[in-house]
Amino acid sequence: MSNFRQEFIEFAVARGVLCFGEFKTKAGRLSPYFFNAGLFNDGNTLRRLAQFYAKALLAADPGFDLLFGPAYKGIPLVAATAVALAEFGRNPPFCFNRKEAKDHGEGGMTVGAPLKGRVLIVDDVISAGTSVRESVDIIRAAGARPAGVLIALDRMERGTGTLSAVQEVRDQFGIPVISIATLDDLVAFLRGRGDMAQQLQSVERYRKEYGVTA
Repeated sequence: MSNFRQEFIEFAVARGVLCFGEFKTKAGRLSPYFFNAGLFNDGNTLRRLAQFYAKALLAADPGFDLLFGPAYKGIPLVAATAVALAEFGRNPPFCFNRKEAKDHGEGGMTVGAPLKGRVLIVDDVISAGTSVRESVDIIRAAGARPAGVLIALDRMERGTGTLSAVQEVRDQFGIPVISIATLDDLVAFLRGRGDMAQQLQSVERYRKEYGVTA
């Protein structure tokens, strides 16, 4: 599994999920690259994405009892990751939340396995950390304990202060954040591509201005 990070970057670039140009971020910055996990939108690409999630999780090997997917993007991600883990010999239960509580049928705010034990959150990226905070509140309200967060890409970019959104989550909740790949992996990929020297220069300039160390 040693090369899965570079394989993921190659996969995301080939699929157009990771693209280059000029993109305005939520913080108002002009980023030279953009990651749109919503473009993993067919069965084969979702299957491959889930395999990368599973490999990253198995490589980090945090202790957890349950996978949790925050609505809405986290719902297909957590289900697909659970399937991929089963293919690797692990069979964790999973659940996800609703945006609004259901007052009929089984009712409640979550769907799937009971929300208990050590819970690992599965999401696409951490931008402002809002989704993580909401997930932690849901997990703790059920009497369970957040055990970590699993994401696709860590942009390693400062938030409003000196820390990145990922680092802020780690500090605030005292839980690990596991990513399939990071900005360092993206830079390594670009350095190996002679036809992408311009993109490499743009990304390195951006990282010098807004980046954080791991």
